[in-house]
Amino acid sequence: MAPSATEGSVALMKKATSQIGWELQETLKKRIVILDGAMGTMVQRHKLEEEDFRNEALRNHPKPLKGNNDLLSLSRPDIIYDIYKQYFEAGSDIVETNTFSGTWVAQADYGLESLVYDINYEGTKLAKKAAEDVYKATGKRKYVAGAMGPTNRTLSISPSVERPDFRNITFDELVDAYAAQARALLDGGADLLLVETIFDTANSKAALYGIQLVFEEEYDAVPIFVSGTIVDKSGRTLSGQTGEAFVISVAHAKPMAIGLNCALGAQEMRPFIEAIGKATDAYVLCYPNAGLPNTFGGYDELPHETGQNMMEFSRDGLVNIVGGCCGTTPDHIREVVKQVEGIVPRKRQRTQSDDHMLIAGLEPLKVGKLSNFVNIGERCNVAGSRKFCRLIKNGQYDEALSIAKMQVENGAQILDINMDEGMLDGPTAMARFCNLISSEPDISKVPLCIDSSNFAVIEAGLKTSQGKCVVNSISLKAGEADFIEKAKIINRFGGAVVVMAFDEFGQAADRDRKVEICVRSFRILVDRVGFNPNDIIFDPNILTIATGIEEHNNYGKDFIEATKIIKEKCPGCRISGGVSNFSFSFRGKEFVREAMHSVFLYHAIKNGMDMGIVNAGVMPLYDDIPKDLLKICEDLLWNLDPEGTEKLLDYAQNHSAGAKAEVAVDEWRSFNVQDRLQHSLVKGIDKFVVEDTEEARIDTNLYPRPLNVIEGPLMKGMSIVGDLFGAGKMFLPQVIKSARVMKKAVAHLIPFMEEERQAQLLLTGDVGNDDDRFAGTVVLATVKGDVHDIGKNIVAVVLGCNNFKVIDMGVMVPCDQILAKVLEVKADILGLSGLITPSLDEMIYVAREMERLDIKIPLLIGGATTSKQHTAVKIAPRYSEPAIHVLDASRSVVVCSSLLDHTAKSEYVADIDEEYEEVREDHYENLREKKYFSLEKARALKMKVDWKDGYQPTMPTFLGTKVFEDYDLSTLVPYIDWKPFFDVWQLRGKYPNSRFPKIFNDETVGKEAEKLYKDAQDMLESIVKNRLLKAKGIVGFYPAASAGDDVKVCDEYGNYAGTFYGLRQQAEKELNDCFTCISDFIAPESSGVQDYIGAFAVTAGFGCDEICRQYEEQMDDYNVIMFKALADRLAEAFAEELHERVRVELWGYDRAEALGSEDLLKIKYTGIRPAPGYPVQPDHTEKATMWDLMKVKEKTGIELSDSLAMLPAASVSGLYFAHPQSNYFAVGKIPRDQIEDYSRRKGQSMAETERWLSVNLAYEPSEE
Repeated sequence: MAPSATEGSVALMKKATSQIGWELQETLKKRIVILDGAMGTMVQRHKLEEEDFRNEALRNHPKPLKGNNDLLSLSRPDIIYDIYKQYFEAGSDIVETNTFSGTWVAQADYGLESLVYDINYEGTKLAKKAAEDVYKATGKRKYVAGAMGPTNRTLSISPSVERPDFRNITFDELVDAYAAQARALLDGGADLLLVETIFDTANSKAALYGIQLVFEEEYDAVPIFVSGTIVDKSGRTLSGQTGEAFVISVAHAKPMAIGLNCALGAQEMRPFIEAIGKATDAYVLCYPNAGLPNTFGGYDELPHETGQNMMEFSRDGLVNIVGGCCGTTPDHIREVVKQVEGIVPRKRQRTQSDDHMLIAGLEPLKVGKLSNFVNIGERCNVAGSRKFCRLIKNGQYDEALSIAKMQVENGAQILDINMDEGMLDGPTAMARFCNLISSEPDISKVPLCIDSSNFAVIEAGLKTSQGKCVVNSISLKAGEADFIEKAKIINRFGGAVVVMAFDEFGQAADRDRKVEICVRSFRILVDRVGFNPNDIIFDPNILTIATGIEEHNNYGKDFIEATKIIKEKCPGCRISGGVSNFSFSFRGKEFVREAMHSVFLYHAIKNGMDMGIVNAGVMPLYDDIPKDLLKICEDLLWNLDPEGTEKLLDYAQNHSAGAKAEVAVDEWRSFNVQDRLQHSLVKGIDKFVVEDTEEARIDTNLYPRPLNVIEGPLMKGMSIVGDLFGAGKMFLPQVIKSARVMKKAVAHLIPFMEEERQAQLLLTGDVGNDDDRFAGTVVLATVKGDVHDIGKNIVAVVLGCNNFKVIDMGVMVPCDQILAKVLEVKADILGLSGLITPSLDEMIYVAREMERLDIKIPLLIGGATTSKQHTAVKIAPRYSEPAIHVLDASRSVVVCSSLLDHTAKSEYVADIDEEYEEVREDHYENLREKKYFSLEKARALKMKVDWKDGYQPTMPTFLGTKVFEDYDLSTLVPYIDWKPFFDVWQLRGKYPNSRFPKIFNDETVGKEAEKLYKDAQDMLESIVKNRLLKAKGIVGFYPAASAGDDVKVCDEYGNYAGTFYGLRQQAEKELNDCFTCISDFIAPESSGVQDYIGAFAVTAGFGCDEICRQYEEQMDDYNVIMFKALADRLAEAFAEELHERVRVELWGYDRAEALGSEDLLKIKYTGIRPAPGYPVQPDHTEKATMWDLMKVKEKTGIELSDSLAMLPAASVSGLYFAHPQSNYFAVGKIPRDQIEDYSRRKGQSMAETERWLSVNLAYEPSEE
């Protein structure tokens, strides 16, 4: 294929290559594809001698050649052909060429560099001949993979211990070697190229670079396979990369398949091949050794064992291509073919990180829409750090390396390196420093940002890094041709790129120029260079404000506004910048500068800024900036005050801190220190706890060790708290305040305990085990895809108050991370939490993995969507250890204590097993006894509506969407339903005092409920007054018509826009007169009546995570839970208030409505607002239709997780139905006939539909 004429003035015809390798795409969709086994193992069977490795031309070659197996393609082609043929006849679809050492780098050891072309060409021709011969005999297509091994040299590791920066090979030499090998393999007829046994990713990047050059300039492309090697159970390559980082580093070459081979046997390789599959959307290949080598270097795994292992990998959906490496033979492959036959291969699918920017050092860094701001370490920059510059110029690279290490230790997630200094040889300095970084795992674990205005320096940095780097930067300054050329090179290295907002006319200063240049650059990179949009980072130029020059006053505002527009117009891109530029006019006044930076970042991050070069450690929190200074900085940023610069100068010169007011001392302060600590804990007073803890610590007569303070007065106080809570004399809000006090006391003691620990280590070499003081270690996690954690947080606090060591892993935690943490900390119990239905499947998966990995600890299940029935029926049977549903936090202590009490555990577990067996029997009996109408009959008995002469739909006041950007929180407060708030805190009054405000009259919880309500009102007032939360929402109205059980929707222009799918009740009822579906509330297409449907999504959660992080840093669990609970209440209030506006104003179908708050809570209004995932329509996937229809994410920032949880967590969404007969109902259990019909209508597989509707199934789905 000739290149386009626009690519150059001379168009060269590329060489034709075998194109049959592309047929594998279709085969891989249908079945497991079989690779061959080991070439070396088969060669060894022939017991060859030196003369076998020499042909006539090599008769007098001066070096020994025995062991150079690649040479046998020339000296003993009969043997090599026979091995190829044996593997094909055993069932291999693909055979690798005998060219593992076929580069001039590897052949140099034998002095045979001149024979590289012949070795590869003839080795490939022999394989092609075997493939054709077997194809003719069997009619089965066979393929040849050109094998490209790792060479015997490495770019990431120095061969000299004394010189860690030394390398005995260069990137360019490896590119040349691999490109030469690729040409010979392609000339020989290779159907695909296999870069394999990668122990250093930098070597493989050189191979892929060479292959890409060959494809771009000389040969028609063939598929590429890539296979790495994990050297031990650490899960890392020899050069230190994790499997996921390896995938990220080579993904730019777009391999058809990626996987692992060699080094380990299948059993040891399993978790790592599973991790590869989760990290890639390519097909996954796996060809392990025949187990681990024995004492003599041989392999003992028998063919049926290899077959069994590969069958398990295939059955569990981990692989697409399987084969064998060291120790495997045609017999092994024959058994593999037999065992995997008929197994459906792993489905190629988008990864969870598909929309993230993925970069890597030794470890991956994922930057997505939910990521926190990414700090780029800035001190390894000769232009920005005098110390670093001096060290580099003086050749003191080891000391310069310590600066890099400190940057990473201080939280830099990317390390910026710049060597642009007139007296330096930039490329040499960059290469040397990057090579030194490669020898320091504590530094090289983070990705590098290769920073230079000299592209030769950038290339030098890219050639030394095995990870995926960021390049800083390129621009259109020198025109499109230069921009495209540099972008192509960066893309070939697999780098992400920073694009400056410069073009041929100079630097962009105002908003529109920034947007214009960035959008133009984006289109060139994506459309013409083929860049992944997620790898593009724009720096729209942070320029200095408050300079005294009027045209500079808008620079901050212009950057922030441009950022938001660029993110909208360039989907997938990231935004970065050098923040110190912003305040440069106030250099020398660091307090003012850092406040300016904090204000700038507060707004820039909210508007889409993802990362930046910033010294975050010295910046004040936005809320901690003095209000007068904050006002000046805000006015300067938004250019609201022409006198702002003068005011800031005056502030910097005159500001001084005020004196602190004296604090009144309460009577209990006269108690002894033990009683004071106990009082603080029981009453939840944290004001004096640090000074009291210190007083106790220095009293070494009472407390010889810091640990004794914890074991003594602190644990005594918490024991009283636990007893009072267990007896119902203390309530959850009080317990959480007590936990806050305890955390502060322990935090004060930790440095002293560590000091004692180090002294003990020096003295005896043994530090003992401080964990012995705990009742047990509990790991808690909200499972992958779920973002709700209030309940889990409460459980963590309650367990902590009862002397359990709790490790809370947070939200959206993948299974592998949960189980890795369980093993790392030797947990006694694991607790899983989830709120949405898809979380139930993830919990089942975790239980299965615990069983497979033989983890022997109890599993606790909790969260709003969980139940005793689901735990007993779906989870417990899949795990041989106890799996127990915990209803709420108050039960968690009893359950954990019983499970860890060796005298009580067996009886407790036996009782649970007996109870759950009864639950299972009842469940299956109910399934058998419950009767259902057929779907056809249920449809015949649907809700009857007179569409011709009865109800006439009201047309909404607008069609399309309306966005509410920053909704007034004060308007939402009257709509808050307080009962769920008290439920969160487990304060439940007894009838008639169960609801708000009557709960205050309850004898048991009334007093504490009043205290809690007062705290909530104080916080709510602060939220509203200080705008701590931002409420955003969207509402849309559309023409709609029902079609059977579904509702078809048109956009505002009348074009079909999507379908909302409905589920109908089928369970027999007492009257059996009406079986409802949401489509019953919309006029059918055949009626001729124009009807409408509404949809909405609202949140009050923007800002919640930031405030909660501040409380967490203060160890204030009480206010974390309070803040999240109020955010949830405001979101629900927003949904209620907006629904009222819809009824009386926006849709206006009931303009006469005049209801009070009680009537609203009792749903006395007309119409409903059901949410997908709830009883009216229990399928969460319908949310995706709403999001697509209204462009919710793009217009509001409210997102959906992989499991379709809404982000932020304090969000509500649903549909609007206006028909007066519309009502809330529960679909209930659904038989197979409706599931089959529903999956067909939605275009889903049965398994997919069953997964999302698992709790609604009226039958047990197939386990297959």
